Amino acid sequence: MVVAVINYATRTDFRPRYFANDHSRDTVLIDPRPMQLLDGRTVSSTPDREGFQLVSHVSAVEDFTDEAAVAAVHPQEIVALLLAQTGADEVIVTAPGILRFSERSQLAGKLNNSMPARFAHIDATSQTSATFAANSLPEGRAWRRYAHYNVWRSFSGAPQDVPLAVCDAQSVTGADLIEADAIFDQPGRDDWDFSSSIIAHNQQHRWHWFADMTRDEALIFKTSDSEYQNPVPHVAFDNPLTPPDCHPRASIEMRAVAYWYT
Repeated sequence: MVVAVINYATRTDFRPRYFANDHSRDTVLIDPRPMQLLDGRTVSSTPDREGFQLVSHVSAVEDFTDEAAVAAVHPQEIVALLLAQTGADEVIVTAPGILRFSERSQLAGKLNNSMPARFAHIDATSQTSATFAANSLPEGRAWRRYAHYNVWRSFSGAPQDVPLAVCDAQSVTGADLIEADAIFDQPGRDDWDFSSSIIAHNQQHRWHWFADMTRDEALIFKTSDSEYQNPVPHVAFDNPLTPPDCHPRASIEMRAVAYWYT
């Protein structure tokens, strides 16, 4: 177990918004709280109960910063992984790999959406997630259940100076969620947005982290589920156990939707 600062969101009388790239435009008010983080390697967790699971997963991608190599190989790997882990009828990868780097890296902020997410959040509200699932649903199909998953991997080696923390979905209540606008801003393109959830502090939250992840491990966590209704708050945090000269974190995140058909 480690005690670290988790950045929560302060409740306000306005609707918060945050941007993928220009964080100077964010209106989320941060509420930093010291919280206990359990060592996820010492407890049992499943995607359908806590909402997350660490698995062994060897990728054929040699360089995760090679966009073409990732696009050629990694989506199929993620589909196979999630099919095996979830028992879904079909899995569809919904976005290219998202590379993120801790602020100490020279690459932080140089690529689109490449900064760590520094306040606890869930990527999309249940309503937004349903819309995304409908948009990706193959023609002629009807779902009995859908779930959105993120698959997160560090490829910078251990230890990670800014690892990812995930919160046991069973410890989260609907009252902890604050609806916000997630805005994707890229130079030369129009901004686009959707509704997401940022997280207010609750001392009952059970946070977990997985120390010293290797490139051959993947953290699967759920951001929506039409049946279980247990999305997982997650956040990047400063690891108090890393030495000052620790190399910067580099990670890749893949997003996918799984369907169970009628």
